[in-house]
This record gives sequence, C-alpha cells and structure tokens, in this order.
Amino acid sequence: MTLRRIGGLPFWQVRFDAAGDADPAAVAALLSGVRACAVTDLVVFAHGWNNDGAMAATLYDGFLGLLAAQARRSGPWADSIGLLGVHWPARRWPDEPVPDFPASDPLTDHVPAGAATVTRRPDHDGAPRPAGLDDATLRALRSTFPAGAPALDRMAALLLTRPTPTLVRAFATELRGFALVVADGFDDGESGPARPDAVPLPGMLAAEPTDVYRRFLDELRRCRTPLAEPAPSGAAALADPLRGIWHGAKEALRQLTYWQMKNRAGVVGQTGLGPVLDRLPAAAPGIRVHLVGHSFGARLVSFAAAHASVTVRSVTLLQGALSRYAFAPRLPFAVDRRGALAGLARRIDGPVVVCRSVNDAALAVFYPLASVAVGDDAAALPTLGQRWGALGYHGASAVDAVSVPMAAAGDRAGYRLEHRRMVNVDVSAVVRRGGPPAGAHSDIVHPELSWLVLAAGGLVGRAGAPI
Repeated sequence: MTLRRIGGLPFWQVRFDAAGDADPAAVAALLSGVRACAVTDLVVFAHGWNNDGAMAATLYDGFLGLLAAQARRSGPWADSIGLLGVHWPARRWPDEPVPDFPASDPLTDHVPAGAATVTRRPDHDGAPRPAGLDDATLRALRSTFPAGAPALDRMAALLLTRPTPTLVRAFATELRGFALVVADGFDDGESGPARPDAVPLPGMLAAEPTDVYRRFLDELRRCRTPLAEPAPSGAAALADPLRGIWHGAKEALRQLTYWQMKNRAGVVGQTGLGPVLDRLPAAAPGIRVHLVGHSFGARLVSFAAAHASVTVRSVTLLQGALSRYAFAPRLPFAVDRRGALAGLARRIDGPVVVCRSVNDAALAVFYPLASVAVGDDAAALPTLGQRWGALGYHGASAVDAVSVPMAAAGDRAGYRLEHRRMVNVDVSAVVRRGGPPAGAHSDIVHPELSWLVLAAGGLVGRAGAPI
C-alpha cells in the first residue's frame, strides 16, 4: 500500500467502531509504518462529530497540512514527525453549517491532500429551517443509531403534526426510549453519581418536556437561527403556547444524539485508541505521542491519555465538548466527587492545553441546556453555565489551570507552557466564524492553532533542536 503524506509528513488513518474496536489492517500499517519511517513523534488527531469521510479528510488535510508546513519550516527534526488521523462513528447533523468544510459538496472546488488552506464558503444560507427532519438527516441518524431507528421514525412523524400537549408528551416518551435503546452504559460522571442499576442520561430527559423544548426554542431564536414556523391564523394561533415547540423538540433530539456521541467518544478513547497507542513503543522505542482532539474528539483523546501507558508528550483540546470540571480533583458543587479525568495532567510529560472561544454557541448554550439536572430547569443560562458549562467555552476550571494568551503562528517565544499543568488559551480571536446554532464550534483550521499544537509538543524550538 502506498504511504500517504500530508505536507511531506507520513500520514496514517485508523478507524474504530462504536465499541472501540480498531481496523486491524490499519493498526498493522501504522505500527509497521512508524518503524519504517523512524518516527520519533506521532501527532494523533481525533475529529469531533464529522464522521462524513470527506469532511474528516478535509479536516485532517487542512489542519495537519498547516502543522506539517510549519514544522518543516522550523527545522530538520520535522522529518521524524508522523501524523495519525482517528476515524470514529460520530454524526454531525447535515443542517449545521461548518466553516472550511466544503468537501462533501460536489459544487465546491476540490481540496487537495495536504492543503494548508481550504476553500471558504458562507457560514449559512439563511434559509428558514423546518421543524421536521429532512430525509438526509433522518438517514444519517438511522445509520448512526440503528437500534434507535424505529423511535427516530416515530419522532420524525410527530414533528410533522400540529403540536398538542398529548403529542408533546408522546415525543418526550419516544425521546427517552431512544436514549435508553442507544445508550452504551458508559458514564463520564457528568450526569451525577453513578448507580450500577441506572443508564446515564442527560438531565433534560427528567424535566418537564414542554419547559425543556420551549427553552431550546427560545435559545434558537436568541441565536438568530432561521426557523420556518407555521403561519398563524387568528388571535388564538398567535397566543398558542405550543407554537414553534417542535423546533425546540427537534433541538432536544439533536442534543441527545450529541450526548450519546459524547459517551461513545469516551468508549472509543478508553477501549480503542488507548490500547493502540500502547502498542507503539514496541514498534518505535522511545516514541512520543501528541494528542489533539476537536469537540467530542477532545473527550476521546483525553480518555485515551488517561488509560494508556505510552508516553504522552502533550494534549491539545480544541473546543472540547466535555465538562469544564472534567479534570477537577474536587467538584465545587459536590465536594465529595471528582471529575472523571481528574489527575490527567500529572500523567502527561508536557502540558494539557485547552482552547476556548466565546464564539462557540454549541458549547455556550446548548451543551449546558442538554446537561441540565432535574430541578435546574428554571435556572438562568449563566447559572447553568456555572454547573454544566463546557470546557471549550469556559476553559478548565477548579484545577489550578494557568491562562496564557494565544501567540501568533511562527512565534517561537510566544509560549512557555508548563509540564504536567492544565493551560487555558483564549482563541476567540480566530475561532469566531460559523452560523447558528453551533456558532464557531468547528472553526478550527487556523495556523495559530496548529502552531499551538507544535509548541505544546515541543516540536518547534531554537538552535536547531526541539524545545
């Protein structure tokens, strides 16, 4: 098999299924490849909810293309760097606009492998979105959650009806049933103290459904999401308390599917990627691993690092979709508990870098709303952010993290990152583009961010040697 390269650096891909099982042929190619190429440093990138093959390829070509070009300009040691792209079954809804990811659209220009930049497209087309599920979205969800297909079909049918209290309750019943059928049993601790007889579920499923869906609807409107709403007929229709409620219900379904992918990311990281990484030293003694994850991929690489024994030299989390308290030794709202990844920084032979942006609406608004606990549904969103806030919006909290400013790409003196320490970097200046409802959540292909990965891993330095 011909070795693929991105920006002149060797690139391998390994695909995992939902249970964390890896493609054995791809793993074998990776292990033999790092040996043959004398790789000393392997940069491992896990995508978020972009499981469309073309989209994941575009992400890796774009981001890793930037990184490879920067590394090769920095010194001859770049020739010993290898690149690994992780593919795992996550699903972004097709109606969400993503900056810089045009590859799956046949009308856009082709993006060449290893491109340092990719074709831009408008953040969103502004067309009003229906409350129902379009065919492409329903097919995508059915293929991602085959066990939940019957419930998905029934929810899709309900979203086409005129809402009544009875139908809203029926949707809530189907939503909870879907969650139970597709749950994998993995619990990262964010849903409260684990009970052996309970399936971890987001708190919104235990709250009054009309209140939950109305809150989602209000936030969609606040984020200026273009919604197609039924034309009112008469004063009674204008005062209808359920008018537009299906938009909120559809958003609840969206967030539930992301919640399930969140748990799936933990499974793949802990039982899939971690064991693969542990096989690397036998093929390339002394190899250093640098983990990079976007969105739920940040969760995936974090759980891999927490359970692997290989030397991990750095971890960079781009807009991480996990709790701001995931790494805390003591939770401020439950001092008898700790974050699911508490102590991770002490296992890393370098820094754990957390990128955060105030322009990430997915993590600022919808992540905490999906996580809301029973009894919290009447709280204001800022209060929810304190308890249920996401890492990629707030940064790592209650973990003695340090905050450093984002440096310009190529600035060798711009970062002094402490080893075995959590580091928060505000990247709002570049992670800023994207339409509703996710905002800038996926706006990550920037030279400043690829440079940060290199700096975190000590892969750029002075005097002709890595720092």
